[in-house]
Amino acid sequence: MVRCSNSLVGILNFLVFLLSIPILSSGIWLSLHGHTQCERFLDKPMIALGAFLMVVALAGVVGSCCRVTWLLWFYLCVMFLSIIMVFCFTIFAFVVTNKGSGESIPGKAYKEYRLGDYSEWLQKRVNDNHHWKNIRSCLYEDKFCNRLEIFSGRYHNASEFSKKDLTSLESGCCKPSNDCNFTYISPITWNKTSGTYKNADCNTWDNDNKKLCYDCQACKAGFINNLKTSWKIVAIVNFVFVVVLIIVYAMACCAVKNNKKDENYAQL
Repeated sequence: MVRCSNSLVGILNFLVFLLSIPILSSGIWLSLHGHTQCERFLDKPMIALGAFLMVVALAGVVGSCCRVTWLLWFYLCVMFLSIIMVFCFTIFAFVVTNKGSGESIPGKAYKEYRLGDYSEWLQKRVNDNHHWKNIRSCLYEDKFCNRLEIFSGRYHNASEFSKKDLTSLESGCCKPSNDCNFTYISPITWNKTSGTYKNADCNTWDNDNKKLCYDCQACKAGFINNLKTSWKIVAIVNFVFVVVLIIVYAMACCAVKNNKKDENYAQL
């Protein structure tokens, strides 16, 4: 007799199997039709995740509904490892995103960002030239700095522009640091003043739309701050996901016991 836990495990894994199809399909579509590096950035992870979910879900469905005990044992092992990995990543995400935030500037609606305020692990990732080259390419392709220029008519001087609430990426990548005291022309065009600069980002700034402050430390800090917000949301979702995984894991354990009881009953 198929127990209730077997049926629940089978139903839940069938739903996971259905979920894996669009994930796998999206990854394959991005791999075949993505025109830029950023569009293809998630193709391999999505294909791997879709294939992983599909295999594990099939093992759960067949193992629970057809009472194939060895498949359920395989399913339990994978689920246990998944719980450990997701739990560890959740803790790690909370730890590395716990440090750092924007610095409020008197008289400015936006904040400025310092790379040294964030965790050393994240600093090392963005200071790696290979990693930052790929990130920089994606930031430029998003054209968010150009969108600031569209509203240049609203901000005729630096005082008016200072009232705009900028995102961390806009503040770090699209304008020079407040330390530079450059002359405002438009949101993404600033004339350099003579003299030496204490902030190295002032020398990095370039009015060329392809350069701006994309290589500035402030841009890297703005990217980390944006990533930090996303990771915190992911960490909260992962915490809920771990709870769900533990519940499903417990039901799968009951399903294994049910299979053993049925096998023993069949032998009598």
